[in-house]
Amino acid sequence: MQHSKDSQPALSADMLQLLQARHHDPFSVLGRHRQGGKDHFVALNPYAKKMSLADIQLPMAPFGDTGLFECTAAKDQVPAHYSLDWISQSGSRHTTLDPYSFPPQIPEFDIHLFGEGRHWHIYRLLGAHPRVVDGYSGVLFGVWAPSAVRVSVVGDFNHWDGRCHPMRVHSGSGIWELFIPGLESGTLYKFEIRNRDTGAILLKSDPFGQLFEMRPHDASVVRASTEYPWRDDDWIANRESFNWQHRPVSIYEVHAGSWKRRRDRGFLTYRELADQLIEYVADLGFTHIELLPVLEHPLDASWGYQTTGYYAPTRRHGLPDDFRYFVDRCHQKGIGVILDWTPGHFPKDAHALANFDGSALFEHADPRKGEHPDWGTHVYNYGRTEVRNFLLANAIFWIQEFHIDGLRVDAVASMLYLDYSRKPGEWIPNQYGGNENLEAIGFIRDLNRTVLGQHPGSLMIAEESTAWPQVTRPVWTGGLGFSMKWNMGWMHDMLDYMSHDPVHRHFHHDRVTFGLLYAFTENFVLPFSHDEVVHGKGSLLQKLPGDEWQRFANLRLLYTCMFTYPGKKLLFMGCEFGQGTEWNFDSALDWHVLDYPFHQGVITLVRDLNRLYKNSTALHGFDFEHQGFHWIDCHDASQSVLTYLRTDMNSSLIVVLNFTPVPRYNYRIGVPESGAYREILNSDSHYYGGGDLGNGLVDSEALPWMNQPYSLNLTLPPLGGIIFSRAGAA
Repeated sequence: MQHSKDSQPALSADMLQLLQARHHDPFSVLGRHRQGGKDHFVALNPYAKKMSLADIQLPMAPFGDTGLFECTAAKDQVPAHYSLDWISQSGSRHTTLDPYSFPPQIPEFDIHLFGEGRHWHIYRLLGAHPRVVDGYSGVLFGVWAPSAVRVSVVGDFNHWDGRCHPMRVHSGSGIWELFIPGLESGTLYKFEIRNRDTGAILLKSDPFGQLFEMRPHDASVVRASTEYPWRDDDWIANRESFNWQHRPVSIYEVHAGSWKRRRDRGFLTYRELADQLIEYVADLGFTHIELLPVLEHPLDASWGYQTTGYYAPTRRHGLPDDFRYFVDRCHQKGIGVILDWTPGHFPKDAHALANFDGSALFEHADPRKGEHPDWGTHVYNYGRTEVRNFLLANAIFWIQEFHIDGLRVDAVASMLYLDYSRKPGEWIPNQYGGNENLEAIGFIRDLNRTVLGQHPGSLMIAEESTAWPQVTRPVWTGGLGFSMKWNMGWMHDMLDYMSHDPVHRHFHHDRVTFGLLYAFTENFVLPFSHDEVVHGKGSLLQKLPGDEWQRFANLRLLYTCMFTYPGKKLLFMGCEFGQGTEWNFDSALDWHVLDYPFHQGVITLVRDLNRLYKNSTALHGFDFEHQGFHWIDCHDASQSVLTYLRTDMNSSLIVVLNFTPVPRYNYRIGVPESGAYREILNSDSHYYGGGDLGNGLVDSEALPWMNQPYSLNLTLPPLGGIIFSRAGAA
């Protein structure tokens, strides 16, 4: 078929819509269609001057210079998947398989599950996935954009032109898909979306993209199908029976971009982190590494908390399999990996989730529910099933595809309360008139129930700063279902208490005793996190009063209290050696200070505290149960001394903390059993930079004291913490 200029038929309305990139159903026009017992073919390529069906060398007639071509062939003369030969405007010749010869690739059942919010592995269908269809290699693209009248895949392969590869829509679901044969991993792409109501055209990165360009560029990248050879089978198998409630959990919190830097100040790769960070953490005795968000994000200064690529490890440190290598190496060394995760909000960057299809898709349309005033971000619409599915599947994705051991869920309080950081009139009450976000509560419960049900032994940890009840209690009892919760109250009370000059601490004694009134109402983690050493707050060392000796003694005392207090442990990088300046995300830690004895002493103490915590079931066996802790004396405010017992019912340790720089001689404490008691750790030891005032082996006396049948006569070092074990005890 050949059209002369005089005989060229008029363009149909469908063809005009295709050329204007407005057609909602391009497969109804493009590709093969049976007409009068023959096969009619239509193709669109704005960059082609000539085109033919390659399989039978049949020229296709152009519609002028529109890029539209057509021809008719005998029925079944052309194979099901046929090739197009075309010559570009510059004269180069190309042969491509026609994408519009392929049937839908996303099953309706999967689409149905996604619509119900119950497709835990939807990331395997939406996004960009190399696959072989009917023997032909290519990439399957899928995206959810229900308010679009047209969605196209654009990239270098089609001049970023939305006319070239419009997608098919699955009616009623808002899911668009297109299989493009011939494309390979490494291809840059985005989705070009035309909103059906306004006609606005948006160029968007892939919400399910698993690889992105290095910022400041923001195109999605077709990632290669992974065949990473995991070597952590034993770890994963053992994780299913990980009894974390009664096992040591000591977490080293890390910002991968500033733990260390290369000599040129560039980021370490995931593989370099594996070589350097893992050995360091293992040597210090931490059980887990918690990474500040390594999900893709455009702004370094957000530390990863303003996430744009929820399904992609950030390109700053390498490729997805490089991150798998890091996790694998951690597991082989016996170290778990926890990721910071941000389902509470997302940034307004134009290329990402915000206003994704020209409508408030992932966010609430009403800013009283859809915008976060503190961070200038959007709040997810937790009432929308597909949005819930996007987040729920993302949690599963990291645990299943990258073997992550748990998620620390950021800013849970901002999710729970409709009036969080909002003034009167700036928020909408729920259906009962309250400030509880019922949709977010439902999502959180579903999240924890699903993740912990599908992956036993993994951890879901809440950063939740209010008195919301039962955060770490099972969903079936009315709880939120988290494994653990950060104890922000204890952290604030301890840092406030320690910031006072010791001469005034007796006025604030309740700061260090109050926490035991609620210590066992939740499964608590004791966090000295990144939030406490940034934004002008100073380092932990800078918060503490006194001269240099006293500040380091105070820090050692604080850590001794932390590691002997009920609850799991978390320490931000740099705190383990007493970093002197507050954290700067844009440079490495002050590693040079380890040349100085006081800093060497702090890191040595942290190493020994971790070892003691891990090896003594009295310190970790009942972190969440009241029977693991007993006060010996909490009333000595005048001398600022605390004495308590940690026990696992079979063994016990005695902890004495002196929060003043005054040595206490002949200080008597009660003990429950007779015998000799050995001082097994003293934060004032010269090994840690202290004055070496201590006790060694102390025999008990049959003198009742502090409601105990026996007592010890001790010397308490200044600003020191000491730990005793009964000699000969099992």
